Amino acid sequence: MALHLVAVCFIILSIFAPSRAAAQAASVDLELVLAVDVSGSIDARETALQRGGYLAAIRSPEFAAAVGAGTLGKIRLTYVEWAGDGAHQVTVPWRLIDGPETARAFADELAGKPAARFRWGTSISSVLRFSAGLFEGSGSRQVIDISGDGPNNVGGTVTVARDAVVAQGIVINGLPMLLKPAQILPPLDRYFVDCVIGGEGSFSLPVTSIDSLAEAIRMKLIRELLSSDANDTGRIIPAATEPPTDCLAGEKERARRQDQY
Repeated sequence: MALHLVAVCFIILSIFAPSRAAAQAASVDLELVLAVDVSGSIDARETALQRGGYLAAIRSPEFAAAVGAGTLGKIRLTYVEWAGDGAHQVTVPWRLIDGPETARAFADELAGKPAARFRWGTSISSVLRFSAGLFEGSGSRQVIDISGDGPNNVGGTVTVARDAVVAQGIVINGLPMLLKPAQILPPLDRYFVDCVIGGEGSFSLPVTSIDSLAEAIRMKLIRELLSSDANDTGRIIPAATEPPTDCLAGEKERARRQDQY
């Protein structure tokens, strides 16, 4: 009888142990990587404005309120700067954000760091792989928030990298900057939709002017914090009459320019 009771207890524990472990693993509502383009096509003024937009968004009361609206009321946040293949750095490592004070502390730490300057190429594929490797599994959701003003042109095919990252359960959101974007067909905003973003609830928010940059960043971060509807993909569906997006447009343009020299 005693052995039978022990066996029953063991079965019960084995049933509930995975769910308990999962609950303990999800110690925050969201793990969010801010992957910010600092490649050579973005000048010093635009770099400063982009950094300033993230600082203002993270310091805003709306950001702290959105963090607090989560089930656990806390997230983990890191800030990555990137450019070409292998050209990326963690500017601010993972920090716990659970209210206005920790949000301001993150922003103050970021403000004290010099912006990275990389000159060679634009590798969305490389930074996606790098960012995916940063997650530690403490969040119930993992999101990469990637900005950029040009298509992938080095470091591997972007769609292959995107699909591999999404297959890990990670969501990729986009912030295409149309301030002086690379001249490709289709335009950069559609390129991000068709070739870069992915995962349940993914979305892309284009920035069309310097004046709207800070507000776009704030809106995007708040939407990422509050997004929990897996049925709302937020993705634009290309019209059936339009040709499919060439996700190798950046690589082809880079090769064309190299052939000219």
